[in-house]
Amino acid sequence: MEALRAQDPAAIGEFTLLARLGAGGMGRVYLGRSPGGTRAAVKVIREDIADEPGALARFRREVATVRAVRSPFTANLIGASLDAPPYWLATEYVPGPTLLRALRDGPLPPELCTGLLAALAEGLAAVHAQGVVHRDLKPHNVILAPNGPRLIDFGIARAADQTQLTRTGQAPGTPGYTAPEVLLGAEAGPAADVFALGATLAAAATGRPPYGGGEWPAVSYRVVHGEVDVAGVHPGLAALIRACVARAPADRPTPADVVRRCAVSRALPDLPAYQALQALAEPAPYDLPTATAAGLAPARPPRGRRARIATAALAVTAVIAATTVWLGTRDDGEAARDDTTAGPTEAGDGQETTASGVQGGEGADDDAAATGDPLDFGPEFHTTDRWDPAIDSCRQPPEERVEQWQWSVDTETVPGEAEIGWRLKLDLGEVSAPYPVAAAVRPPAPEEGNAGIGTFHVSEVFDLFEGGAEEWRYVTYPDDFPGAPPLGDVSGDWTVVWLHVTSDEDAASVACDGFSTP
Repeated sequence: MEALRAQDPAAIGEFTLLARLGAGGMGRVYLGRSPGGTRAAVKVIREDIADEPGALARFRREVATVRAVRSPFTANLIGASLDAPPYWLATEYVPGPTLLRALRDGPLPPELCTGLLAALAEGLAAVHAQGVVHRDLKPHNVILAPNGPRLIDFGIARAADQTQLTRTGQAPGTPGYTAPEVLLGAEAGPAADVFALGATLAAAATGRPPYGGGEWPAVSYRVVHGEVDVAGVHPGLAALIRACVARAPADRPTPADVVRRCAVSRALPDLPAYQALQALAEPAPYDLPTATAAGLAPARPPRGRRARIATAALAVTAVIAATTVWLGTRDDGEAARDDTTAGPTEAGDGQETTASGVQGGEGADDDAAATGDPLDFGPEFHTTDRWDPAIDSCRQPPEERVEQWQWSVDTETVPGEAEIGWRLKLDLGEVSAPYPVAAAVRPPAPEEGNAGIGTFHVSEVFDLFEGGAEEWRYVTYPDDFPGAPPLGDVSGDWTVVWLHVTSDEDAASVACDGFSTP
């Protein structure tokens, strides 16, 4: 759970917002409360992409899918608004940790894995019976609710008869969990979900990525040509996992076959090992006073969207707004999120993930608690790197290259502030925990063209893996940068550098970006 920020609205539709659950390429997910006291995961599409036909069409499909898939194994739709901005959907809030969060403490015992496999297969059978293919089943998108697991994040789900699912050359899903036929360009049918189910259980039983770590081409190659990692897994469970991930879709069992072969004798929620996992869930407030007392909601309501627009109109001559999101190249908005408790996701699109396919993603819940890394890097950093608007890039390459690194700089939402974020789009083992990260901001050089050493103001240091490496982490300039001048006080080109902090006195750049003020 993460505290609301000044730029967050106080309410969306009929829901009072209590906290942030997650964020991703398409929007943010909030914990909300209806007038009658029902908690919900409320996913809101980003305003800067709301007018893009493709993004809005995708969001409408997600709403339609979540509405169609009503089942004990998903978080059901409560409401949605698709007629005018802000566009949003709300699903029931389901408490519980994600499977990804549970696996941070190591693999699950065999009986628990078998029960989880049976329960998730039953959930897939219910989804498929309604003509829907999930297409992104993975530990991030499984909420371990008290009464049994829930499938979340239906952001890329489609009807089983829809074959034109992605842009040319793009495969849906996540490397290591995407079926080989999909990687090779075929449609994602129900059998592809069974493959993802087997890969998910391999991860649960071993505590390791089902097809190893590394960059996505290497992982995808192993999916197509290699074998799933079930070393050390109970022989019976390993055999069933191998059957689920058979290369040929026709060789995989149906979800009903999986349930039958599991032959469980006890309901998953009755297992003590499953009950113990509930302690990993972060408590969520039930009302605004509780959220305020916990520091999740401000004592005063956040500024509303209308007030921000009015302020922006007055400040248009003071700040040139610019929002960029990069992943080596600019992000196409298809990124993912999202896992944490239950509800919408995307914002998992990764960022975002929750039990309805809307909530907040593995990182959502946990990421919220953003605690600083014990390293004390200090408030200043010195380097010659700077952003050049003429080339829309920085002059120097990053000192550390992380292919899945994704970052954002938003000076549009709140005039006079810059919201700076980062995450891994996919955790493919490029870096390992702990990985302390800080953001550094350099005001414009005193003289035009000055390329000398500049002083960067530095944020607090955070471990990338605290709360989930795939969950967005945000800091706000100037509030989170000690001694930093306000944006309106200095005109020119600003530089933002993301740092891997290696000690109290040293750091290496991971990415660099910038923006301009008049």
